[in-house]
Amino acid sequence: MKIAFQMDPIGPIDINADSTFRLAEEAQARGHELFYYTPDKLAYDQGRITARGWPLSVQRVVGDHFSLGEETAVDLAEFDVVWLRQDPPFDMFYITTTHLLQRLMPGTTVVNDPFWVRNFPEKLLILDFPQLMPPTTIARDLETIRAFKQEHGDVILKPLYGNGGAGVFLLKKEDRNLTSLHEMFTGFSREPLIVQKFLPDVSKGDKRVILVDGEAVGAINRVPASGETRSNMHVGGRPEKIEMTARDLEICATIGPLLREKGQVFVGIDVIGDYLTEINVTSPTGIQELERFDGINVAARIWEAIEARRS
Repeated sequence: MKIAFQMDPIGPIDINADSTFRLAEEAQARGHELFYYTPDKLAYDQGRITARGWPLSVQRVVGDHFSLGEETAVDLAEFDVVWLRQDPPFDMFYITTTHLLQRLMPGTTVVNDPFWVRNFPEKLLILDFPQLMPPTTIARDLETIRAFKQEHGDVILKPLYGNGGAGVFLLKKEDRNLTSLHEMFTGFSREPLIVQKFLPDVSKGDKRVILVDGEAVGAINRVPASGETRSNMHVGGRPEKIEMTARDLEICATIGPLLREKGQVFVGIDVIGDYLTEINVTSPTGIQELERFDGINVAARIWEAIEARRS
């Protein structure tokens, strides 16, 4: 197949952690032809969805992990699969790419399905499963947020469309910084904030469970660094091997059919204790850590699901 990756610049990536690199590596091993472009090179051009980028080959050599062919403009409708793999923020630039890529379907398979990526932001999709999530409010209004904090004591405050742990604050019951934080966030953004009851189980780790076509394939545990609340690996969280619990499997069985129905082939959910906190569909990570811990080829499972859709 002809495969295009819409992703952030490939040069700086960590090839021992980056999930997009692992997907490209596995695709190449399966004999597929690779093409790479950054999202700013995507365009609607007189009825065609085009991109300016490069034929790509990859190798697992630190500092020499990719080579590019001659830069060229391509019609993405000529590709079998296009991967939507740039990182958030989930802003209007990101949303516009989903509108353009959606126009390639159904002739080209776009992973994950961009219509539902656009309509399933990580921190909003969980609202469809209130029985699985911790007490939560989404609001811009300070009094609503203050009332939630008064009811639940210790809370986590974060931007609704953030990623990688950026802008996440733990506010203890006696903390007096809520008003200042609200002023800061609303001063530079019109987006609401999301506030959740703090889950002390996060000290034991924030579990990332990988689902492929709606089926759970395994989990890793992300443990916060000393003195840190956030467990994201972008901010120093430590990945550990962990087994899935009966509760994890229950969560996956509940959300899996919807993910599969809506074309969300590669999804990473976040579970703290018994609670689902996020369903990551934009550019989930965790493949390489899971493969190392459990000895399974997650990337192959993903490609098998995609190849089945193309057959």
